[in-house]
Amino acid sequence: MGAGFTLRDAAPADVPVVVHFVRALAEYEKLLHEAKGTEADFAAALFGETPRAAAILAEVDGKAVGLCIWYRTFSTFTARHGIWVEDIFVEPAYRGRGIARAIFRRLARQVKDEGGARLEWNVLDWNEPAIGAYRAMGARGLDDWTMQRVDGAALDRLAE
Repeated sequence: MGAGFTLRDAAPADVPVVVHFVRALAEYEKLLHEAKGTEADFAAALFGETPRAAAILAEVDGKAVGLCIWYRTFSTFTARHGIWVEDIFVEPAYRGRGIARAIFRRLARQVKDEGGARLEWNVLDWNEPAIGAYRAMGARGLDDWTMQRVDGAALDRLAE
């Protein structure tokens, strides 16, 4: 796949590795207190009866060193689907090898091959190294859009 690494789709046996990387990303983003997903949660989301997301693992010499979790979206403006990258994380010792770029390239090809229109994700505004890498790939920030979220008690109230 790339110089010294391979990418592969995660399998059910990889769920503990997925959880490890999600927690490592949450710690890096200073959001570990929000990482509540369990192995059972990820097993159901990725490999259950109705999978809601997919995962790609990056490996060096058979050792997992990175993770990407993604899912399909839909744009009413283009009337076509896209892919949303929920999380991408490469262990610090393996950054700079093109692993994240290779994952984004793989997903971009998938979007194109499936007739989709967009590959999208969020990045924290303080994560300058990632923002720089994304700009180098041709990504552009959507500064005129703000993400909205309803969760926790507010979600419970809205659902009533």
